[in-house]
Amino acid sequence: MKPLFDFLVKLCILSVILWGVTFWGAGQYSIDLGAVFTAWILVVLNSLGGYLLFEYAYDKDQSTFTKVVFGGVTLRLLVLMVLVAMIIVRQMVAVDDFVLSLFAFYLIYMILEILGYQKKNKQKKKVA
Repeated sequence: MKPLFDFLVKLCILSVILWGVTFWGAGQYSIDLGAVFTAWILVVLNSLGGYLLFEYAYDKDQSTFTKVVFGGVTLRLLVLMVLVAMIIVRQMVAVDDFVLSLFAFYLIYMILEILGYQKKNKQKKKVA
């Protein structure tokens, strides 16, 4: 299976599982689903963007790879921080639920992104 397709499948499966847990939690506790959805969409787009940048830079020379991947991390984090600050300052959603969800989703999806990088690297080693 191609690494990008595999990453997208894992992204979808993880999202379904996390939303199942979220809906269960919303039934048990008072959770603002709008805040959770906003955090989720920011993190999913961030992870997808990071993996796509990695895919783009993968077969490039070392200098280009470093610029694209680390520059992408910097740019993605900057955009994410600006969006989070804007959402919090304008109080578009419940801040507590948003921040907690953003933190949890970011950690989980970052692990998925790193595992995607590792799988891509292992696949190239097997071919070589």
